[in-house]
Amino acid sequence: MLLGGHCSGGIKKALENAHSFGMDAVQLFAQSPRTWRYPEHDPADLKAFRRRREELGIGSVSIHALYLLNLASPKDDFYEKSVATLRSTVDTACAIGAEAVVFHVGSHLGSGFEAGLERAVPALREALTRCSDTTWLCMENSAGSGGTIGRSLEELTALYEALDHHERLGVCLDSCHLYASGYDVTEPAAMDDVVKAVDRAFGLDRLRVLHVNDSKTPLGSNRDRHDNIGDGLMGDGLAVFLGHPKLQGLPALLEVPGTDGHGPDAEQVEKLRKLHAKATRTRGGRRRGTKAVPRAARGTRG
Repeated sequence: MLLGGHCSGGIKKALENAHSFGMDAVQLFAQSPRTWRYPEHDPADLKAFRRRREELGIGSVSIHALYLLNLASPKDDFYEKSVATLRSTVDTACAIGAEAVVFHVGSHLGSGFEAGLERAVPALREALTRCSDTTWLCMENSAGSGGTIGRSLEELTALYEALDHHERLGVCLDSCHLYASGYDVTEPAAMDDVVKAVDRAFGLDRLRVLHVNDSKTPLGSNRDRHDNIGDGLMGDGLAVFLGHPKLQGLPALLEVPGTDGHGPDAEQVEKLRKLHAKATRTRGGRRRGTKAVPRAARGTRG
């Protein structure tokens, strides 16, 4: 596995932060997470990112789209800003050679799932036309609060079907969100069922990114509250998710509070490495010392 996390610093500094924390993979924002304004990135900075990534040997890069996005919103002004921001995010991801743009679909705000789907599909079709063979758009499952779309694998499947199985549409699975949505991925049998369901619906080659987060809230709570590795209610059971044999080779990214509340850090990455080593010994995963090859680099297509 390529173990890493979400780092601050954006295009200019996230790689350095990831390297200092001992990460093999990184996720970053391409804009401030608190504002709609999308920056005009200097082409020199985008080129420098690609060069520096090569120098540091970072195996996988993902950009997380703005959390403010709501591609299912019935409100035209909000919807239009969401579409424009996702378009710009995809363009930036392609420019730096990122493997994935991870996004939340958003909420239908009471208008109903079908109405939300009708709004989201054309927005995503446009974004997908801007992706490249190496930069994919990845749907992330949600924790399920309010009218969010993507709270279940069935909802993600409906979106996938509506987009005609687009060749650059992938999936990101978040352990905390699965747990909050009622999938007990701390239990081997339940985790096996999740993997089988993903394989049936999308094919495992569509699974491009993992978010590895413990949960502050109970199974089925529908509340999105991430906790540090080992500190939440999933505890050591998170090893079941992290160590599943069918998920090895993927980037596994932390989105946790961190030791000081500023996000994933070296201490959390070390905990992740230890948990992964324990998990793969338990589940009979790859022998230690063998090199993980990310699925995104294998040239396979779903």
